[in-house]
Amino acid sequence: MYKRLLILIVLFSAFTYNPLPAYAQAGIPGPIYVVQAGDSLSSIASRFSVSIDDLMSANEITDANSLFAGQQLVIPGLEGVTGTFSTEDINLGDSFRSLIRRTQVPLPLFKKINRIVSPSEFHVGAKMIVPVEAGTQTLNTRMTSTIGESLLELAIKNNTDTWTLSHYNKLQGTWDGIPGDTLLAAGLDSDQAISGLPSAFISAEIQGLPIKQGGTAVIKIKTDPGVTLGGSLVDHPLHFFPVEDGTQVALQGVHALILTGVYPIRLEATLADGSKQSYEQFIPITSGNYLTGENLPVDPFLIDPAVTEPEQQQLEGITLPATPIKYWANQFLSPASNYAETTFPTSFYGTSRVYLGQGTDLKINWWHTGIDFGGGTGLPITAPAAGQVVFAGFLTVRGNATIIDHGWGVYSGFWHQSEIHVQVGDVIEQGQVIGLVGGTGRVTGPHLHWELWVNGIQVDPLDWLNQVYP
Repeated sequence: MYKRLLILIVLFSAFTYNPLPAYAQAGIPGPIYVVQAGDSLSSIASRFSVSIDDLMSANEITDANSLFAGQQLVIPGLEGVTGTFSTEDINLGDSFRSLIRRTQVPLPLFKKINRIVSPSEFHVGAKMIVPVEAGTQTLNTRMTSTIGESLLELAIKNNTDTWTLSHYNKLQGTWDGIPGDTLLAAGLDSDQAISGLPSAFISAEIQGLPIKQGGTAVIKIKTDPGVTLGGSLVDHPLHFFPVEDGTQVALQGVHALILTGVYPIRLEATLADGSKQSYEQFIPITSGNYLTGENLPVDPFLIDPAVTEPEQQQLEGITLPATPIKYWANQFLSPASNYAETTFPTSFYGTSRVYLGQGTDLKINWWHTGIDFGGGTGLPITAPAAGQVVFAGFLTVRGNATIIDHGWGVYSGFWHQSEIHVQVGDVIEQGQVIGLVGGTGRVTGPHLHWELWVNGIQVDPLDWLNQVYP
């Protein structure tokens, strides 16, 4: 009888047993990762620094192509780690400290899971793995202490207590708070639950990440009323201008020759009471993938630094001010849109060039700071957007030139014209004829050179033809 009962138990177990992944069967469970759209076994294995074979074995996967979104995978090699892994994109305002405080993940565990070896790896747009434990407290209120304000005063002002702030923010004690530190606490104000930005910042966004060499960064910040914004991107000061709903916008060009990598963005807020809050983070800058190989024979006088440098400094001075008036309202249009023939550019922004001094051994390596449109002398040049003329005259290298201020630090330059049809002070409408194509200055033939400056940096004008900037 006993043997029959034992056989029945074994048979019943065989029919009802739900096999677990191999690691779980071996008594070595791992944390769970939920497969996201676009994931593959190789990308998941790379993210967690495990082999594809180990990942397949741990989850009894025989077909690497059978992966589907929502599938739960055990991640081997992370014994002692529990919970479900979530993938988070690092936003403007996130940092090691703020993400750990918001998710309540211990710093050593966070570094172990993400294999972090350098702070530069934690930049805006990076993807980080965060373990989520059931019952974790949601922290959705931010507060920033001011100089001379104690943790007790900060806690009272925000309807909490010093023990709670110390606990959730991993402080060593109530004496461990420092001025300017952004602390998190549980609360009802979900609008503040976004990041580790100081409390004066309601939201922050950089559009179009990662920013390319020669690209234009669009930085949008929403703040409390009465807040004045400043800051810098790479090494250029940011100029913010108000738009709707308390949002402020800054536009900043990125140089075409800057090395790829991560660079700092710093945000500074001056509150209505005169107190200040600031934040700094890294953002990625990627390759613009520009062309190479243009060799242009020119008059050696026109590549002499004694001639080119003063003219370049003159242009930088003209295009440096950030006018608070925003003249343009729509997407920019090609200044060659009224050509009778094709308006496709004949030479693109960012292309590397070698200027060869005719009859000499002089050679200058440079790059193309705008885009060229072909065409014969006398074709009409039109304003790509509304603005005000701030320069109209002759330049040695650029020939007959016109510069239009579009506002907010955005300028258009038009070189080599045969005729200039505007003068300084004129307010120009989009599509208005401002001059005629020519071959004046340093050229190999008649054409229109159009370049765009954004807060002191020449950027790729094609970007402004392909999308609307605020």
